[in-house]
Order: sequence, then C-alpha cells, then structure tokens
Amino acid sequence: MFGRGRAADTADAIERHIPALRRFAWALLRDGTAADDLVQDCLERALSRWHLRRAEGELRAWLFTILHNLFLNGRRGAGRRGEVVPVEGDTGEAFADEAAGTAAESLLVWRDALAGLAALPEEQRVVLLLVGVEDFSYEETARLLGVPLGTVMSRLSRGRARLHRLIEGEDAPARPALRRVK
Repeated sequence: MFGRGRAADTADAIERHIPALRRFAWALLRDGTAADDLVQDCLERALSRWHLRRAEGELRAWLFTILHNLFLNGRRGAGRRGEVVPVEGDTGEAFADEAAGTAAESLLVWRDALAGLAALPEEQRVVLLLVGVEDFSYEETARLLGVPLGTVMSRLSRGRARLHRLIEGEDAPARPALRRVK
C-alpha cells in the first residue's frame, strides 16, 4: 500500500496552523475579509516557497513570519494608496462565538480587551499577540519580527501595562472641555 503524497503531508502540516494564523491576522487588521485575504496570501506564499524552508526550522514560526511580513508590506502599500477603513460593525463576532457560552460580563471583558488591543501601537499589539495569544517565546518572537530580545521584552511590558490601563478605563482619551458661550 502506498503512503500519501508529499503534497498531502505539506497540506496537513500547514492546515493545523490556519486557525492561529487567522486569529493573528484578524487581530492585526480587525476586518474578517481582509484577515482571510492575508491568510490566503500567506498560505500561497508558503506553498510557492516551500522548497526554501529550512527543514530544521519550525513551520509555525515560518508561517507567522510570512504573514507578518505580508501585513507590513500591505501597510506600506496602503500608505501610498491611502487608508482603508474597516467595515462597520466588524467587532470580532467570529472569535466572540468561542465565548458565547460565558456570562454577559465575560463577553464585555472580551470586547473591552479587543478594543484595548486595537488601541495599542502596532508594535506593542503584535508582540502581545505573538507572546500572549499564540504562545511564542520571547526569543521566537524576536526572531520572527527581526528585532532584539530586549525590544520584545520592552514592547511586551509597555503593551501589557497600557492594555491594563485601557481596560480599566484609566487611559481613556481626554474629552474636550465644554465652554459656555456668553
């Protein structure tokens, strides 16, 4: 009996990482359609360059690096083309469905966390997602982003502190003072 082909093995190896790639892409873009497109581009790039992958390297880190680089390239391109406004009402229901069985308070905390995460600077948000959500080590995150380990630790520390302040309402944007017209 013949074993499955190399292409099927490659597809199986990549397929188990798709949910995490989509979660990361959605957190970066906050738009389900754009996230799906980014993941699709990532998978196409990975498959077309499969022969360039180092056998001893971790597939998961390689895929996340491709996705992050595509995201950065898209940002640079968007800067030249103008800003794309995300679709109104895309509040992450696809991911909030996982929390559907929880109490209403948990859902509110979930949404506050997503809103706080979206308010973070991109550098801090990316590091928080990779370390806190996708469980990459500090070293893996540094390699993936191409930055020193200390930079990852600093961004993570500042990002966590700022996210905490945002969720607690301590870092809300100041409201303009109302003036009385005479």
